[in-house]
Order: sequence, then structure tokens, then C-alpha cells
Amino acid sequence: MGEKIPLWMLQEWQAQPLDWKIERSLLRIREFYEKNSGKVYVAFSGGKDSTVLLHLVRSIYPDVEAVYIDTGLEYPEIKAFVKQHENVTILRPEMGFHEVLEKYGYPVVSKEVSMTISRYRNTKDPKMKRFRLYGVRDGKGGYLMGVIPRKWAYLVNAPFKISDACCDVMKKNPFKKFVKKTGKHPYMGVMASDSARRTREFLKYGCNTFDKNTNSKPLSFWLEEDIWNYIKRFNIPYCKIYDMGEKRTGCMFCMFGCHLESSPNRFRRMKLTHPQVWRYCMKNLGLREVLMYMGIDTGEDLLDSLVS
Repeated sequence: MGEKIPLWMLQEWQAQPLDWKIERSLLRIREFYEKNSGKVYVAFSGGKDSTVLLHLVRSIYPDVEAVYIDTGLEYPEIKAFVKQHENVTILRPEMGFHEVLEKYGYPVVSKEVSMTISRYRNTKDPKMKRFRLYGVRDGKGGYLMGVIPRKWAYLVNAPFKISDACCDVMKKNPFKKFVKKTGKHPYMGVMASDSARRTREFLKYGCNTFDKNTNSKPLSFWLEEDIWNYIKRFNIPYCKIYDMGEKRTGCMFCMFGCHLESSPNRFRRMKLTHPQVWRYCMKNLGLREVLMYMGIDTGEDLLDSLVS
């Protein structure tokens, strides 16, 4: 287990200058490396966060391996950027995205919402179904976790499968097999500020954990502005997809969080920048029906003449 961190301390760390954060991150990187006798790797996505992480790790351990999961869902610019780096191992999932959608369902809203909807649909226990929809008090005045937010309760009747399984099948499982095969453990470029879930994880475990899920997240107390400031200070090359208007570089077809985006959202931008990919995900993968059911802009009204 890692160290438990109070929220006030995380907030203090997030407010520290970049030099302080760099030194503390390097300290965590060294601690993780030494405790694992150098059997470590960097989970490298090609995004700006993992690019900074890779630079930090290799600034003191230049021979550390980077591992990239080629799910087939990444921006082509990301794949090209990853290939520019040395000592990168490329892994692939055993199941394609279309197979994941058919077997498990579509990733919508968030990992937590997709998970609870999937569990609601897959249980035959009427009490558990009521819990997923309405929840129960936990004795402290709040609702227990695992309840479908009222805003998204209508999705239990959606005419398509919903699941959070895609991340596990396409990314986590290949990494797990790599760890089992090599005995190496990952540095991961995630930050507490990314989401409420990652904040909870950091407060519970800290940067480094040394249990059955041994991993290091030495950027946990950084903010996005720190990432860009680090890139500028050290003149680090980064993927050009950011200069094309994208702020996130995960799976192109993922729908997590797209309901929160202002216009143009990721799919509208995709039709402009990657029209062939847009047509594939809308028509071949069925995202058009899912997005329209949820009232989310698909970008379909854009004339083909504007994007061809």
C-alpha cells in the first residue's frame, strides 16, 4: 500500500512551483526504481503527460523501457509520434474494439456510469436493481457509491449495450500480461486533477504503491499547466495533435466525457480532421445511433464537401 494523503496536503502540493514538483517527482521515481530493483517501465501513450513522464524517468534512468498499447483507436498522429522514440515496446490487445462493443457494450458518460448501468442490466436480483436506480442512505446522510445518477437513469433502457469493459480489455489486460511476463512494474502519467476518481486514488495510495497492483504515479500532484511549462522549459517534442485543437489524446472513439464538451466536440472535430475515421466509427461501429440517443452532436450536419 502507499501513503494516505489528506486533501489539504494535495492542494498544497498542487500549488507549489514547478521546480518543487520536479524534485519531488524525481524522488518518487527513484524510490520506485530502487524498491523494484530497476524492473520498471513507463506506460507511454504518446500524450503530453506520458511524454513528460518519460522525459523525467529517462533523465535519471535513460535505459528504462517504454510500453505503448496499440489498440487501433489512437489518432494516427499519436502512433507516428510514438514511433519517433527509442526503446518502445508495442503491445496489442487480443480483442478488437468492434468485438468489445458486440460482447460488452459502448463506453458512455464515464467509467463509473457505464459500470453501474452494466451491472444493473446484468443482475437478476430485484433488490440490487432498485439499489442501482434509487440507492440507499449510508448512515452519514449520503448515497452509497454504485448508484446510477438520475440524469442517466434513462440509459438502462437504451437499445444498445453499455459497459466500461473496453479500457480493461484493450489497455489494462495487455499491460497485466506484460507485467506477469517480465516482472516489470509501471510508471504511469496520470494526475489527481484528471478526475474525481483519480483524486480519490491519490488520497488513498499516494504516488507509489507496492502491493499486488504495484505502480508509480509520480505526476499525481501536477496540474496541466505544469505539463506545458515543463515541455516549454526543456523544449520537449510533443505530438502535433495538440496543435490541431485536441486536448485529450486517448482513444478516438471513446465517448467518456463527450457530453461535457462545448461545441465543437471531439466527434465534430474528428469529421473535419479525420473524415474517414469519423465515417468508420459512426457507420461501421454504430456510434451515430448511440450519440443521437444521448442527444450529443455527431458532426453529421457538416457537409462532406467541407471535409474531403
